[in-house]
Amino acid sequence: MDSTREHWEHIYKTKPLDTVSWYQPVPRHSLDIIASLNLPKDTPVIDIGGGDSLLADHLLDLGYSDITVLDVSAQAIKRAKLRLGERASAVHWIESDIRDFKPTKTYGLWHDRAAFHFLTAPPEIEQYVALVSRAVSNNGYFILGTFSDKGPEKCSGLPITQYSIADMQERFKPGFKPVSCKDIAHLTPSGGKQDFTFCCFRRAGD
Repeated sequence: MDSTREHWEHIYKTKPLDTVSWYQPVPRHSLDIIASLNLPKDTPVIDIGGGDSLLADHLLDLGYSDITVLDVSAQAIKRAKLRLGERASAVHWIESDIRDFKPTKTYGLWHDRAAFHFLTAPPEIEQYVALVSRAVSNNGYFILGTFSDKGPEKCSGLPITQYSIADMQERFKPGFKPVSCKDIAHLTPSGGKQDFTFCCFRRAGD
């Protein structure tokens, strides 16, 4: 766990935001999915691995009032707070490895474009599935973006797990029902292309 934290601390201390491969000035696909859900603006939202991404900025712009960002890197969170300035106090920040996260509340929307595909051992993947099942409220939503089966096999030097749409739907059933799934091509700041799989699920009510 400590090696994972050290890896990401080094990344965020040495690379500007707009040079990392996952950079999105506007996380358009995530925002489009969220808009389609027509959630109340006080819905509890958590962005897993959100760190220095700009999703929280855009959610604040849209009027969401209960936003949590979790990241393993203290440096990523520090950079995000500096960027947001006074608005940073409107976000709840959690410094934690996803494998250590113990939620104290449930969320109406769980968003993850950053963490799940770095879990490569079956027990860690199963732990994540169980965590989401506990942390997403009944009839709440879960948006997951991962590297697709046509995407890269590593990110930032770390191995990842690839998922097709069918793989992702199989992994999270029966607790989550797919609302929409789509393969997305992400263009990196260097001009490369990374193939992602995005799915939005709804948690089945108890």
